[in-house]
Amino acid sequence: MAISCIEHLVATASGIILGKEYEWRLALSCLIARGHLLIEDVPGTGKTTLAHTLACLLGLQFQRIQFTSDLLPADILGVSVFERESATFQFKPGPVFSQLILADEINRATPKTQSALLEAMEERQVTSDGQTLLLPEPFFVIATQNPSYQIGTFPLPESQLDRFLLRIRLGYPDRAAERELLQGEDRHTLLESIEPVMNPAELLALQATARSEIISERLVDYVQALLAATRQSPEFATGLSPRAGLGLLAAARAWALIEGRDHVLPEDVQRVFPYLAGHRLRLASDGRMPGPDDLSRLLKSVAVI
Repeated sequence: MAISCIEHLVATASGIILGKEYEWRLALSCLIARGHLLIEDVPGTGKTTLAHTLACLLGLQFQRIQFTSDLLPADILGVSVFERESATFQFKPGPVFSQLILADEINRATPKTQSALLEAMEERQVTSDGQTLLLPEPFFVIATQNPSYQIGTFPLPESQLDRFLLRIRLGYPDRAAERELLQGEDRHTLLESIEPVMNPAELLALQATARSEIISERLVDYVQALLAATRQSPEFATGLSPRAGLGLLAAARAWALIEGRDHVLPEDVQRVFPYLAGHRLRLASDGRMPGPDDLSRLLKSVAVI
């Protein structure tokens, strides 16, 4: 039942953003693993549409936050307002109190505003005036990011980047997909016509199923060998943290579930590894994030145990 729903979801989503089934599977893996997703690409490649489509297909409460240089943390989290009638302060929740948040162009806001999401993403709660307020379940942040060379962007700090389980790029469509897009129906019109494939309760059940995926001792050995390779290699300035290792297992579990298996294989780890490690590692030579070739070379250097 779960697998048929997943396949239906991916097929429907792939009809909205054409030629990107692999990226859709990565995005869905991130959600099933209870992580957050960062999409980095040039404007106009479908980043915002991807978030809208996921929200529609999963029946999630959706809020879009447009990040700008003058955006304040209170614009995201909410603010306490004095009520004359009761002579008390009442908290007015901000847009973060939704199940799926689109943090659009997150790197156009200042680091102070970016950091407002840290507690929400890690603890799934917001603290205001000494009160802890829980966020709804499921809770998922999709952030879009413009390339750092574009005017008016602020780099995301490492602590913020680490909160995103996976980072993907959509890229330009191939020629056939682009032609179908140019000749086809408007994407926003298509979004209005699609029906939810799952509801939030079914998604929570799917997340619980993924956590029960079987992981062997040898697979844990392989993951530890990958983590050790990033820490010992002179190619990288720093290695992956234990939190990254936990995220790698969670994402691999979700990928295995999408593939229709109840156990995780090394191939599942290899599938998600570049998208988990790429934004967490820095090259020792110049401090840049490693490219696909660097990560491919790292994977090939670690034998499957």
